[in-house]
Amino acid sequence: MQYEKYIQRCFQLALQGMGCVAPNPMVGCVLVANDVVIGEGFHEVYGGPHAEVNAFNSVKDQSLIPGATLYVNLEPCSHFGKTPPCADLIIEQGIKKVVVSNSDSNVLVAGKGIEKLKAAGVEVITGILAAEGKKLNKRFFTFHEKKRPYIILKWAQTQDGFISRFPVPENSADNWITGEGCKKLVHQWRAEEDAIMIGTNTVLNDNPQLTTRLVKGKNPVRVVIDKKLMIPAGANIFNREAKTIVFTEAEKTSHNNIEYIKTNFEENRIRFILTELQQRNISSLIVEGGAILLNSFIQQNLWDEARVLVSGKTFGQGIQAPSFELNLNDYTTVDGDQVFIVNN
Repeated sequence: MQYEKYIQRCFQLALQGMGCVAPNPMVGCVLVANDVVIGEGFHEVYGGPHAEVNAFNSVKDQSLIPGATLYVNLEPCSHFGKTPPCADLIIEQGIKKVVVSNSDSNVLVAGKGIEKLKAAGVEVITGILAAEGKKLNKRFFTFHEKKRPYIILKWAQTQDGFISRFPVPENSADNWITGEGCKKLVHQWRAEEDAIMIGTNTVLNDNPQLTTRLVKGKNPVRVVIDKKLMIPAGANIFNREAKTIVFTEAEKTSHNNIEYIKTNFEENRIRFILTELQQRNISSLIVEGGAILLNSFIQQNLWDEARVLVSGKTFGQGIQAPSFELNLNDYTTVDGDQVFIVNN
């Protein structure tokens, strides 16, 4: 069916905004007149023009617009945010038919865009490839519907189920589990998400940078749980390459790119942290810490996806990986390492 064909194209366009538009959704838009695509656009960067605006601007013969059908994977916005309402623009352009994949779950929109279009006499068709659209913008929908970031648990483990040697070797290279291919893949994952979280011991043992230096893309916000402020000031996590948020029970003044948030560790610290991140418009989070941190998310069922990298190495003993059901029939390989992605 034509509807699916053009909505599928909207998905392809939308994906080009991956890692650049959060906390906004990824949106693509296609304009079709007489079964010919006359314009396309996608939301390219947060704060920039929306997909509909870019699609209208791409049309060479503007006289074709009033007779065109507009396809978009998410309900056109109806409110003034960083840009004017797209629903108003669609009406002004004389569009008579709009085909949408998903309604917007942001309370500022939530059906109001569709209502505005219908009130102006525009025919609106919704729900085309809705499940695919929901999957595409899983971060956006989780952020608005569950009031927390979309949570990705990530760890590497040996064939015999360990995430680290113990005691932890002084040379971190002796503790590396997967190969260079997976290292680059992980950096790509970081570029696609808003933030990445680790605990104190991971910083003290590995001194990671948590950047995207092996790929092109923005660095995520670095989130660290450091209850007693044990991490030294010279740690890589505090360099100027990205913002760092530290959750601690101590009183400490934020400065430069480092924000300290006083946390009550006697209460549910994970819930508190997720709420604080959501209030800072962080719509997705990779949890890349050690076994204690990962298991705390698993035990509270606060995760949406787990990405587990399994190498052919064995340690014989060490720190156990989280106990997790992996589908041995569903994985990809990267330079000989297995990559499992498990949805909750």
